[in-house]
Amino acid sequence: MASPTGTSDAPFGRMLTAMVTPFTSDGAVDYEAVQCLAEYLVDEQRNDGLIVNGTTGESPTTTDEEKERILRAVVEAVGDRAFVVAGAGTNDTRHSVELAKAAERAGVHGLLVVTPYYNKPPQEGLYRHFSAVADATGLPVMLYDIPGRTGVPIATETLLRLAQHPRIVAVKDAKGDLFAASQVMAATDLVFYSGDDLINLPWLSVGAAGFVSVIGHVVGADLAAMIQHHRSGNVAGALEIHRRLLPVAAGIMTRTQGAIMAKAALKLVGQDAGHVRLPLVDATEEQISLLRADLCAAGVKLADG
Repeated sequence: MASPTGTSDAPFGRMLTAMVTPFTSDGAVDYEAVQCLAEYLVDEQRNDGLIVNGTTGESPTTTDEEKERILRAVVEAVGDRAFVVAGAGTNDTRHSVELAKAAERAGVHGLLVVTPYYNKPPQEGLYRHFSAVADATGLPVMLYDIPGRTGVPIATETLLRLAQHPRIVAVKDAKGDLFAASQVMAATDLVFYSGDDLINLPWLSVGAAGFVSVIGHVVGADLAAMIQHHRSGNVAGALEIHRRLLPVAAGIMTRTQGAIMAKAALKLVGQDAGHVRLPLVDATEEQISLLRADLCAAGVKLADG
């Protein structure tokens, strides 16, 4: 199977969505729905990459066997025309290495490796953890810096060290420190992706290659257009899209947990992604009603509209 071709300034493409994992009403992974959703995101929402088995994919509650089957399903569905990047990070280095190797066997194009969470390792521990996972396969690696969830940021000095690894090529940043990221971009070849839909446009202004989005489930084509406008010098056009999508970003990212609202949004546009697994719970009727208004305000076409 042919695979997408990246560039040095966008090794995983530019518009990526952190894909949800569809579950049936009894909590099983719906692999057919996984493939249908992947095709929708690539063919209709203009994603040139998908993050699979990330936080939004509810990776904390899927088994290793499920993760590998999900990856194989997505690669089979869209791996010839979009980057498939596997979430392989945990707070256990050995387990992360195992997940990385399984992802490589499944045929993915890259790895997303989050900062180890809960055990709060020192920076030297982060350096060794990321290096060990990057050493485990031949796949390019995107680091995921999200201290709000993990409790530990990846320090600038650590990023500078990690940039020397030949397979660590990018950072998904949900830390939001644009100045620190600018320093890293100026000093290294690391490519940054916005990992926070609330500030996607500001990220482009300091040199980010693109987005790893949650709202891209339903407005991926708009976000792809924003990137295209900004890269072509049409900053006003990018700003118009940014402002129009503000209700969607607020509705999906700030009202409750992102996977919950992303699945609710998909259902509203006619792409049923099923249920969430405990400890997550499905969106309430009130949350869905508010989300419907958010999507309408941004001009998103609803299934019943």
